[in-house]
Amino acid sequence: MTRTARFTLDPAFTVGDVDPRLYGSFVEHLGRCVYDGLYEPGHPAADDAGLRTDVLALVRELGVTAIRYPGGNFVSGYRWEDGTGPVDERPRRLDLAWRSTETNRFGLSEFMDFLRKTGPQAEPMLAVNLGTRGVEDALALQEYANHPSGTERSDRRVAHGDKDPFGIRLWCLGNEMDGPWQTGHKTAEEYGRTAAETARAMRQIDPSVELVACGSSSRAMPTFAAWEATVLAETYDLVDYVSLHAYYEETGGDRDSFLASAVDMESFIEAVVATCDHVGARLKSEKRINLSFDEWNVWYMTRSLQEAEAHPLDWPEAPRLLEDNYSVTDAVVVGSLLIALLRHADRVSVACLAQLVNVIAPIMTEPGGPAWRQTTFFPFALTARHGRGRVLDVRVDSPTYDTAKYGETDLLHATAVHDPETGAVTVFAVNRGRDTALPLDIALHGLELTEVTEHQVLADTDPEARNTLDEPERVAPHPAEGTTLEAGVLHAVLEPMSWNMIRLA
Repeated sequence: MTRTARFTLDPAFTVGDVDPRLYGSFVEHLGRCVYDGLYEPGHPAADDAGLRTDVLALVRELGVTAIRYPGGNFVSGYRWEDGTGPVDERPRRLDLAWRSTETNRFGLSEFMDFLRKTGPQAEPMLAVNLGTRGVEDALALQEYANHPSGTERSDRRVAHGDKDPFGIRLWCLGNEMDGPWQTGHKTAEEYGRTAAETARAMRQIDPSVELVACGSSSRAMPTFAAWEATVLAETYDLVDYVSLHAYYEETGGDRDSFLASAVDMESFIEAVVATCDHVGARLKSEKRINLSFDEWNVWYMTRSLQEAEAHPLDWPEAPRLLEDNYSVTDAVVVGSLLIALLRHADRVSVACLAQLVNVIAPIMTEPGGPAWRQTTFFPFALTARHGRGRVLDVRVDSPTYDTAKYGETDLLHATAVHDPETGAVTVFAVNRGRDTALPLDIALHGLELTEVTEHQVLADTDPEARNTLDEPERVAPHPAEGTTLEAGVLHAVLEPMSWNMIRLA
């Protein structure tokens, strides 16, 4: 039998408090995320504003907080004012990012209405176009959105039916500007100067805004780290966060490495933290730049690119793009990536699962038909609900396995969150072993815990099991048996290739 994995929990040893924004998501004008996803006038479940109430219910259940909008690659060619005013007067535009036609039927006002209906936890995270536009347009958007009234732009918002300002506090200064695929792609020096001037001007309107500078589009970019260092040299005292983007997929049948994707995510986070702190030290600044991991997920990008080459788009409206149907294996990896984010809660303040509906998303819909939960919905929803409080420092003693990408890797990936008010603890754990159950012992020090209140597992005898239109409830979490708490030690057995949530009180 596999050797027992172990770790110790003690409230004296912590990582940091969980920022609610860690459970953010992302809505881009890409494929069917907005149209036929969030917004489908005429659907039986649509409200008077055209928002699908069945999707809204699932978004609430998912528990997302900060929602990034309107992109993504889309924002680098977007004219924000096209999505304002009477819907029937809005222009149709070509979207270069996804070679689609944008109708602009859904814009800023509709997005804010969606957030209000999602609930008070849903916060806007708005991106400005620093690709084809710049400082002037960012200021115009900020004034339109946030100034109460009495100026041309704020009065225009009022005339459009939004009397109260939107109060947007969190802003992204462009998107993936290091990427040659990006409309208006810039060098690090060019972007750093543009971002600095935009940030400085936006703070003249409101010094309290929180700003995210673009980091590298991925760790694989040839300019990674050098890009961050150059950009932060220009913007360090003007921004609050630097962005990270990462997507993971199984390639070449290498499932063992895929299950260890969080090894790369944690290393990526630590490298960006080191770069930020190096720039801060060089500038002799006492300020600390935190991280906004505002795009992350499992995405079968290789397959998406092959499909795009085989079937080039010719400016359709809301085409079916990037609609990955996720397996149990994918959901276990998503759960592990959430663990990685929590393990770095001291520096990762914002994170956005990309995306929310239909496009590499936890929620799927059919036009005129139902909405349902993908397998990846469950680890996110349960972590967002119960992963609140203070992250405890977890150092695992685990059996290992060999991976082609990451070498010798722990079978156990875990973290724990302590609620200081109630004293409850929630453990999140992944067994990366594909064929063998993993015994787990957790020693509890300084924690007055007496019972296991819940142990939920996401696993399946078929690692390819999925939720589909025809079988929308094929996969769901199930309770584990035999988990006990005796004499200050938790004993559990983690099913093969499983994501687990264990709650203690």
